[in-house]
Amino acid sequence: MFGIGMQELLLILVVVLLVFGAKKLPEIGGGLGRAIRNFRRAATEPDEIDITPKDSKSPTEGDSRKA
Repeated sequence: MFGIGMQELLLILVVVLLVFGAKKLPEIGGGLGRAIRNFRRAATEPDEIDITPKDSKSPTEGDSRKA
């Protein structure tokens, strides 16, 4: 698809390992996986529309009762 071979992928992995370190790679991978999962879910779910009626009785300044 992109014409990337095994050597190029290995070079990219080594550069990422040097930049982020071995301890951060699982966190980055997990975050990337969650982001992709959430994006797919958002792309396939229909938009939610809020159809709850607005409260027509809102308190006004002159209508307050004091005890």
